[in-house]
Amino acid sequence: MSKVKIITHTVLVLSFVSLFTDIASEMLYPVMPIYLKTIGFSVVLIGILEGFAEAIAGLSKGYFGNLSDNIGKRLPFVQIGYMFSAISKPMMAVSIFPAWVFLARTIDRLGKGIRTGARDALLSDEATPTTKGRVFGFHRSMDTLGAVLGPSLALIYLAFHPNDYQTLFYIAFFPGMISIAFTFLIKEKQKYQSPEGLRKPKTGLLDFVKYWKQSPVIYQKLVAALLLFTLFNSSDVFLLLKIKETGFNDTTVIGAYIFYNLIYAMSSYPLGILADKVGMKKILASGLILFAIVYIGMAFAQSEVVFLVLFLLYGMYAAATEGVAKAWITNICEKRDTATAIGTYTAFQSIATLLASSIAGLIWFYIGASTVFLLSGIIALAVAIYILRFKNELARNYGHL
Repeated sequence: MSKVKIITHTVLVLSFVSLFTDIASEMLYPVMPIYLKTIGFSVVLIGILEGFAEAIAGLSKGYFGNLSDNIGKRLPFVQIGYMFSAISKPMMAVSIFPAWVFLARTIDRLGKGIRTGARDALLSDEATPTTKGRVFGFHRSMDTLGAVLGPSLALIYLAFHPNDYQTLFYIAFFPGMISIAFTFLIKEKQKYQSPEGLRKPKTGLLDFVKYWKQSPVIYQKLVAALLLFTLFNSSDVFLLLKIKETGFNDTTVIGAYIFYNLIYAMSSYPLGILADKVGMKKILASGLILFAIVYIGMAFAQSEVVFLVLFLLYGMYAAATEGVAKAWITNICEKRDTATAIGTYTAFQSIATLLASSIAGLIWFYIGASTVFLLSGIIALAVAIYILRFKNELARNYGHL
């Protein structure tokens, strides 16, 4: 067996960039709903804020992914995107005026939109069709490790400074700057261009939508299924609110989130390896089934032990879906369209999240949390069954299952 280096320099550096960015972001994520409620945001407004931010991220993911393919460059998008996310952190603490909070969250999500397609295209170019699961799985492991360290740092800080949420936003700026520094260690191997060597002179805001019509059939079927799932998969903020409203303190809320991300980080690479061996379809569908179990369980959960089990399964769900879905997508699109394919998928995904979070907030407020979780679980199960029914002879023509 030939010796092929799977975790290359670029994959490793990009993984460290994501690690430090996630330390910054996830230091704030579990306290975000608590902080927003302390400054006067209702559950409905929190849902609208998160959904709006994701919609901005969505449009920018599609546009900048398409732009990256069109101009043949990746690295500038990666550097600018991570820079935007870093500067958004201290902005959240400067003012509690709702419009300013919306602006800060928008800049953060815009940064994610700018970098996502280009970064995932760089990762894809470092792998072969049979190692995509491992490469994306390793990246997700490092990324999610930041989601373990970030909340842990927040928990330690809040233990000594209870309710001092604003200072955390300033502290989060520093790991964000470290992530930006790491991006300057990346070198693009080549300029990406179409076989004809031609580039579009301009990239319209919604030009990425055109890719849908020319994309492979299996891409359309897979993305459509994932979007239906996303439409009923609200922000993780609602899981944290569920624990909080059950009567547990901030330490338990943050602890549950840390535990979930620890399982996520530990499982991503092994499940990526497994996906390369047994096929993306089986692992992705299994992850959706785990999601269904978790959300249906959340509708009735009351004890810490039950929450612990559910968050363990939730970590495994995330590891079996996030990186695997992107790895599968990069295998079924043309190399020259990688950033556009990822950008188009994540753009539609973010728009669906806008609707999901907003609708979930309204249902939670007017009907109850249990309805939100039960509906999400049922839809996830239906999507898993649909994906398992993909015909192998169809999928085989477009990449490794």
